[in-house]
Amino acid sequence: MFRQIPLSLVLINLGGLLTLVGFFAYAIDDPTFNLIGFFYGIPLFLGGLALKSAELEPVPFTELTSASILKLRDKEATDTLNQIRKDVTRYRYGQEAHLDIALEKLGLAPSDDDRPVLTGIKESEIGGTYALTLDFYSPFMKLDVWQEKNEKITKFFGPGVTAHVDYDDGTEEINLTLVVDKVSEKTTSLV
Repeated sequence: MFRQIPLSLVLINLGGLLTLVGFFAYAIDDPTFNLIGFFYGIPLFLGGLALKSAELEPVPFTELTSASILKLRDKEATDTLNQIRKDVTRYRYGQEAHLDIALEKLGLAPSDDDRPVLTGIKESEIGGTYALTLDFYSPFMKLDVWQEKNEKITKFFGPGVTAHVDYDDGTEEINLTLVVDKVSEKTTSLV
């Protein structure tokens, strides 16, 4: 629940409230509340504004996740897939885009202007296994570039995951589907 509440909004509201209390206390000549408003309220308010300017909003789910998929996720999802899902569905601060470092390391973001933008995620079941689909708006990186990097993407997102890249004509987006690979998962667990 707290992941869905932006910290910047909390600081702006709390700082604004304390600042108003400080101004009111100044008007009625109460030095104690006046100091609280000025020493705590104004810095909290300004900190909230600074965070708001560096805020990266969560990526929405493109489809609601069913209870059966949730059970499958709890049973099969790798740590990497869980971390990706948690990272992109919460407020982030100080980043320019979701998965910006990953895209850069994969060679899919030659510059900030050409970087694909994550627009949505979806959890699903493919062939009886858990899958996480990342939808990217990628006007500068075409499908053939993504397909060339498919093996590198699979290795990057760790053992136990296979990457599939395809193009959605309806939304003109690249869909990167990370599917749990039960065969390699069993192989790595025996080692």
